[in-house]
Formats: sequence, structure tokens, C-alpha cells
Amino acid sequence: MSAATAATAATASHTGKPTACLALADGTIFYGQGFGATGTTTAELCFNTAMTGYQEIMTDPSYAGQVVTFTFPHIGNVGVNAEDDETSAPVAAGMVVKWDPTEPSNWRSTGHLVTWLSQQGRIGMGGVDTRRLTRAIRHQGAPHVAIAHDPEGNFDIEALIAQARAFSGLEGLDLAKDVTCDKSYRWDEMRWAWPDGYPKQTSPRHKVVALDYGAKRNILRCLASAGCDVTVLPATATAQEVLSHAPDGIFLSNGPGDPAATGQYAVPMIKEILDTTDLPIFGICLGHQMLALALGARTIKMNHGHHGANHPVKDNETGKVEITSMNHGFAVDAASLPDGVIETHVSLFDGSNCGIRMDDRAVFSVQYHPEASPGPMDSYYLFERFSDAMAARG
Repeated sequence: MSAATAATAATASHTGKPTACLALADGTIFYGQGFGATGTTTAELCFNTAMTGYQEIMTDPSYAGQVVTFTFPHIGNVGVNAEDDETSAPVAAGMVVKWDPTEPSNWRSTGHLVTWLSQQGRIGMGGVDTRRLTRAIRHQGAPHVAIAHDPEGNFDIEALIAQARAFSGLEGLDLAKDVTCDKSYRWDEMRWAWPDGYPKQTSPRHKVVALDYGAKRNILRCLASAGCDVTVLPATATAQEVLSHAPDGIFLSNGPGDPAATGQYAVPMIKEILDTTDLPIFGICLGHQMLALALGARTIKMNHGHHGANHPVKDNETGKVEITSMNHGFAVDAASLPDGVIETHVSLFDGSNCGIRMDDRAVFSVQYHPEASPGPMDSYYLFERFSDAMAARG
């Protein structure tokens, strides 16, 4: 389809002049109504099927370098608040939605999504046929796109397509270094509880070092709630820096980008920890992929990835099926797992790998996000397993 044909065929749900434009690298154009920040940005486009949690999604560091299409139409209806941020500011490059955000209606809301996006320099686009867009992503894989918001509705379509085609993509890209902390810090905030919000951990039982490849705050809260005194270190920390804190266990966080690229510096550190200690290790998402690479497996780019809060995952060892939250565009190649590494979890959507463990040590990881609680508590046992492993080691 030519750019001109696609531009004619793609229409917004509004009768007024479009103020936003989404250009795919294949020349397909979607028009809509812009909100939030103005300007243009390029990124990979993915879709997320979650019905709630748009603020957590936009602030999840794992979405660095991506524009998110939300398949659920009611985005923005509960507003925003400071408590639900997974990091200090939005990380996703932008959002595409079916309907424009409405006035918020929720007792926890302290602001409007549109204002929040504008303040944070992130582009929003409404009035888009997100079902059609999602089908395009599933058919061709996560495309490279340019998204533009201009209140006057002036767009250079050919230039936007050229920008989309020039985007390098996520393969070979180390984004963990862009979202990691710049220095170590302590974390003692636990999971949200009525009516006081986030209580403090005052009696931790285990010292944990968490490697920050783009860590979500709720993961750190879950570790604290499981009895951990958490020290967060930058992604580039060495094994010597990790061990200098005398931890009882090591946690490997989620994060964005190509795991093979981040693994250039993360994998040697993990290998050294594995070779010189018997410390329990627990990884989530990118941390799962880092551990798999350190154990000798490979990672692969997925067609359109897994992004949502309704993903069924089977625990091969118990037969239990967990409803999980997922956000990844790369996966561990199960066929590459070496002897001594067991595949513990698999996706019931496509059979892709979702968990591993060493057969003789308390070293394990999962691809999905147990801290996001879509089940709601189907997978919290993993934090307890990590805590129990540290207690058993003494």
C-alpha cells in the first residue's frame, strides 16, 4: 500500500481536522487527535491488552523505545496519581488509544492523563482504530513508527515515513544503561495497603542486592514485603561491587532493549557470582534473560512480543496455571537451555519460555511480572520462594 493510498484509507473517528499522525515504516498512515506533548518521535510500536494500569505501563522502564497501543478503549478515565508511577517519569515514547481521555473519575486521582503527558513530554493520540492497528502489528511484527502531534494538523507524510524507516529498532540496542540508576540506593517501601498507602519495612530478615536494568518500583516493594533489606545497584555494577554489600541473595530486575546487548556487561558479572558463590539468585523479565544467557542459553526477538495482564502461564512442575502480566519483545530460546537448567514455566498462548531454574541450586527466574498482580496473587509465591531460599542458606 502506498503512502498516499494508506493516508486516504486511514481516517480518524473525529469529524474535525486530524491533529496527530502515526506513520508506519511500510507507508501505512493512521490519523487521529493529539493530546499531551506536541512534536514528533520515533520508536517501535507494540500493543498492550491490559484493561487497567495505563500509568504503570507508561512509567515501566521496560517500555523504553516503544510507543504503546492500548487495545482497551477507556484509557485515562481514572486519571493519574503519584503512587502508581513505576519510576519517576514516563519512559514509553508515547501512546495510541481508541477514544480520547475523559475527565478522570476515581477517588485516588490527583491529575488528568493529558496534563501529565504534556508535562512529561510524551505524545498521545486518540481516535484511532486500535483493533486494525493491533491486527497490523500481529501480522507484520512490531513495526517501526513515527508519531507526530501538531495542533495545526500540518504533517509531512513522506518525512514521517522516512523517519520511521530510519529508526534503528531494538535489536542490538542496550537500553538498560539509559534507564538504570546512576548510583546505589536503599529501598524499604513495601506493597500498598489500605488505608495508609506504602508502609516501611522495619524488620528485614535478608540482605538483597538488586541489579537495576530498569527496575519497577513494585518489584522492589514486593522484595521488601517478603522480608528483604534491598540495596539497588546500577546495571553496570561488577561482581566485586555486588559482593561488597555481603548480600544473602541477588535479584536481577526487568528492563528494556535487546538482552544480548545488555548481556555484554551483565552476563560476565552474573557468571562470576555463579562461579564464586552459592547465593540464591532471582530474576524477572530482562533479569530472566540475563540469567539464561549467563547459564549458556540464547535469546531471540519475538514477532510482536507479549504485552498485557491476561497471559496464562503454566508451571510445569506443579501443573498450576497462573494469570500473569507480561511485557517483553525478546524471549529465551528454550531449545538452547543447557543440561542442568530446567524449563519451569511456559506460555499457554504460544509455548514460549517463561521460567527456568538450575537443578541443583536456588537460582531461578521468570519472564513474566509477578509483582503486577493480575491474578491477583497467583505469582507472589516467587518472592516467598526467594526469601525461603535465603533463609535455608542461613
